Amino acid sequence: MKQFYRMNIAGLERDLPLCPLNENLYIGAFVMFGDVAITKACAKALLAKAPAHDIMLTAEAKGIPLLYEMAAQHGENRYILARKSPKLYMKNIVAAKETSITTKGEQTLYLDGADAAYMKGKRVLIVDDVISTGQSMAALENLVHQVGGNIVGRMAVLAEGDAQKRGDIIYLEKLPLFDRNGDPLPE
Repeated sequence: MKQFYRMNIAGLERDLPLCPLNENLYIGAFVMFGDVAITKACAKALLAKAPAHDIMLTAEAKGIPLLYEMAAQHGENRYILARKSPKLYMKNIVAAKETSITTKGEQTLYLDGADAAYMKGKRVLIVDDVISTGQSMAALENLVHQVGGNIVGRMAVLAEGDAQKRGDIIYLEKLPLFDRNGDPLPE
């Protein structure tokens, strides 16, 4: 069985480890943590496609370096992070549940009340590293709607599986699903 899937992302070659979801289905793990070059390149490429916005939002944790770099390159001094657990500093918390294929079980995303108030009436760009089932994106959308923000775009570095067929997301590359031998499944 193949261990990696090589792909070009934002002009850079990367080997994505193949990880089992079950005995017959594997995914390619795209991890930006620690890879400054890929983070900077992906941020630049996404910004070239980004619609006009007032604030960007991502979910903890893998989207953080990407969103930070996008904000820095775009000259924005603020971005918003939906946390996976409430923190002591958070007041008037807004929450939304989600189930992601890369996280076991249901989880909840949380916004601090100050961030929620800031998003009200703003044009919000939702950004993530990979969109697969769309559950994390749906939870972020739920948070934006709860606080009265206006979603102007949904972006990701990679669209995996059925997410590639969605007409409402902007992404850089398609990431296939894989069989038990590590071969890409047909689209």
